[in-house]
Amino acid sequence: MRRYWVDKGKVQEGKILLDGDVFRHICGVCRMEQGAHFELLTSESKAYFVELVDVQKKAATAIVKNVRDIDPLPEPHIHIALSVPKFAKMDLIVEKSVELGVKAIHPFTSDYSFVKKKSAISENKFKRWEKIVVSATQQCGRGELMQLHEPTDFSSLVEKFNLQSSAQGLFMYEGETQMSLRQATHALRGEKIQQIWAFIGSEGGFSNNEVEFMKMNKLMPISLGEQVLRVETACVALASILKYEFLLP
Repeated sequence: MRRYWVDKGKVQEGKILLDGDVFRHICGVCRMEQGAHFELLTSESKAYFVELVDVQKKAATAIVKNVRDIDPLPEPHIHIALSVPKFAKMDLIVEKSVELGVKAIHPFTSDYSFVKKKSAISENKFKRWEKIVVSATQQCGRGELMQLHEPTDFSSLVEKFNLQSSAQGLFMYEGETQMSLRQATHALRGEKIQQIWAFIGSEGGFSNNEVEFMKMNKLMPISLGEQVLRVETACVALASILKYEFLLP
């Protein structure tokens, strides 16, 4: 069944107004006509099974036939702190992170990131990532949009992480490490945590200064194995492993 994301403010007294980009996508791109049935997802973690009853030139109305609750993302929530890679790779990482149940992505600039200044990430580029989040949410049917935070710099993000009292961090590093991801996740299983932050470098990894800064902030380097993974592979692999270790029944 097709699903589409709408603002919860559009739901009023058993009817849902479709206009703007949502209307163009449903009735223009997907060619839904009067009498069509589909689900509309909202930020209140609800799925509305609707029937399209009135289609005009610039808007349409759907009536609610049934409502079901969508389970919220279980804890601990997965946060990916990502040194901004090439934009095409970022597109893929955003999409797959939504599908794998990642709570939030925190992009940051670093010594070896694809862009060195936050201003190099245009508003249009950020909006494209937001649209990818919505599209992937519709496809997989999760009940909330993945949070995509504004880009920041490396040290500021580490400081932000340190303010999260219920969070633990994993610093993924392709260089020499003393702990594997398996050892790290097993150590965390006995702790009561609400968030797991995974720090991942872009194509160039992390500089020596950044590695030392991580260690100073009690983020020890952790290995994902002997092979050096591309950034998009590392993100998908890590999100999958964390989901398996902490979130699956």
